[in-house]
Amino acid sequence: MKPDFKAMSRKELRAYILKHRDDDEAFYAYMDKLEAEATWVEFPAPKSIDDLKNFPELLEKYRQQRQGEL
Repeated sequence: MKPDFKAMSRKELRAYILKHRDDDEAFYAYMDKLEAEATWVEFPAPKSIDDLKNFPELLEKYRQQRQGEL
């Protein structure tokens, strides 16, 4: 019997799919959960050297967010 993927947290579901890599249903449930809980922000591509000046700050912010998710 398969677990209830909708009741699992994103962290629990990730751990499950890493152990059951051939379970497509779990993978799609994880992808649906990622999309539903999306917290990322899209940034336009840099257009000049000046735009790249903010890149280290954006990268650090992204890394901090990722640490909180895992």
